[in-house]
Amino acid sequence: MATNIENVRRRLIRFLQDGKKSAKFTRKVPIDWRPHSVKDPRPKRLFDEFTRDSCWEFILEKLVEGHEIEEVELDKPPGSKGYVMKIDIGANQPLLYVKLQVGRDKVIGRSFHT
Repeated sequence: MATNIENVRRRLIRFLQDGKKSAKFTRKVPIDWRPHSVKDPRPKRLFDEFTRDSCWEFILEKLVEGHEIEEVELDKPPGSKGYVMKIDIGANQPLLYVKLQVGRDKVIGRSFHT
């Protein structure tokens, strides 16, 4: 029997593979989404910052690899759940903090920054 986190992982992967994602700030759903401030650690992109698209590709890669996900309670909207990954992006770099929310029909990017 799959755990809740495994079910969430599968849903996140499915939505991302289908291109169903959003990272738009609203008062009800505040975000801190800064891919351009983070160096992409993948070898062929070592000196480039993440782009709007490459950050989502990276998140999908980490989910497929089975990177640890932690469930957290969100302040806004109250009572809703978020899913956090803290990703090592290389020596002398702070962890990359990624927080996602599962929407009805998409992944909502809530945080992407170091």
